[in-house]
Amino acid sequence: MKNIQLTLAVGDYEITRPLKDGTVQAEGIDLTVLTGMDSITRHWRFLRNKEFDAAEVSGSSYIVARDRGMPLRAIPVFPHRRFRHGFIYINKNKGIAKPTDLIGRKVGVKAYQVTAVLWLRGMLEHEYGVPHTSIDWYSDLDEDIDFTPPKGLRLTRVPDDKSVETMLAEGELDALLHPDIIEPIVRKDPRVGRLFENPKAAEIEYYQRTGIFPIMHVVGIKQEIAERHPWIPRSLYKAFEQAKAVGMKRMRNPRVAPLAWCQEALEEQERLLGPDPWVYGLTPENVKNYSTLMQYSHEQGLIGRMIPMEELFLDLSEGRKRGTFRT
Repeated sequence: MKNIQLTLAVGDYEITRPLKDGTVQAEGIDLTVLTGMDSITRHWRFLRNKEFDAAEVSGSSYIVARDRGMPLRAIPVFPHRRFRHGFIYINKNKGIAKPTDLIGRKVGVKAYQVTAVLWLRGMLEHEYGVPHTSIDWYSDLDEDIDFTPPKGLRLTRVPDDKSVETMLAEGELDALLHPDIIEPIVRKDPRVGRLFENPKAAEIEYYQRTGIFPIMHVVGIKQEIAERHPWIPRSLYKAFEQAKAVGMKRMRNPRVAPLAWCQEALEEQERLLGPDPWVYGLTPENVKNYSTLMQYSHEQGLIGRMIPMEELFLDLSEGRKRGTFRT
């Protein structure tokens, strides 16, 4: 029987690269793996244009897509997670020293729907007493999925000839929530800094208190493919699991990463976050993690209801005590 041909757009990470180089193959599937685009472009092309059969996609925008009834489903594979305290940037001349100093300020975002930005707004509100409605928001890009700002939300799209990063450095914005390390930080612009001077310490405290290592992305699949070939989601899930195992084993080789203390970083990660902080599947920890993101989305008017996990993620069960191959 011929394999099914599928396109998969995903980030070029150690834990996904084995799918691209063929070290791991999804059973019954010939994958064309596309990695040559940045995240926000990949998300837009999948959600807006349906260009790929499956894709790593914004966790925030996927929730919005399901709330809208868009013909997409997902498997509980989370290729990208990241702590976010270090991604709140400030103009150093604006007298911002603590989170509540953001109240009443002009704050930029790459796009309002971006998962990292949703996490940060939720954290600021729940952990630090900064209501999302207390800020004037300015977005750089159009959204993955169009939405009408709810009542009480002040959101302005900046002109195409402007950048929120430049506006922050020049003082037009007071602060910026962004998914990436912004150019002023890379260039060591003296006008720009981080809200949290020691973000790692804040992130460790947050994890130890909440158990959340924030999920950024999920793997979405066109609904028609999942319905036509119900075995494909399971096959993809297993392939992602195998690829992660290969990638993490490879990282044990200190020659792989050009970092002086790579092994020590891995040991610290295990000590702080456990043996597999990148775990896939609907574990209790992952359900809490993604439910928290969805709670923020609901509170902030991006979605109209809390969506049950079984509506968000495809059932990959193979039955009780099944799924292990015995010779």
